[in-house]
Amino acid sequence: MKRTTSESKLVISEVMMPSQANVAGNIHGGEIMKLMDSTAYATARRYARSNVVTARVDELEFHLPIFIGDLVICTGQVVFAGKSSMEVAVVVEVEDLEHEGRKRALSAFFTMVALDKKARPFAVPELILETPEEETMFAEGKRRYENYKAKKKAARQKLTE
Repeated sequence: MKRTTSESKLVISEVMMPSQANVAGNIHGGEIMKLMDSTAYATARRYARSNVVTARVDELEFHLPIFIGDLVICTGQVVFAGKSSMEVAVVVEVEDLEHEGRKRALSAFFTMVALDKKARPFAVPELILETPEEETMFAEGKRRYENYKAKKKAARQKLTE
């Protein structure tokens, strides 16, 4: 089975409420991270058509503060697929509902692993790349994946020395 990156795209949005903020009216970073993780989960689950778990979050960058009443729009897209893991790029945009326009507030890469009913790794569909931008994102995702595997291997070797 194969899927295109455009088929993997998913958008979740939510208006930020006072219970999600500190006394200054800024939304807690953890609230946004939770929404991002939910977006990555739904994106990866729909792509793999199986249960998925978060294995790693890379390069979480806060670009702008988010305030009470802002609309937060999270867009997830599978940018790399391996055997049982997928990298989901999650971009968070924020919109002040009293003004037009959106601004990029956060971004991160989530590595999600597909699991079968017995919680064992489950093969995911091949990712079909349709544009040069998708090919670049795939190559960057593959590089991050390979770097992580190399670091993990080196750490295991240090433990056995």
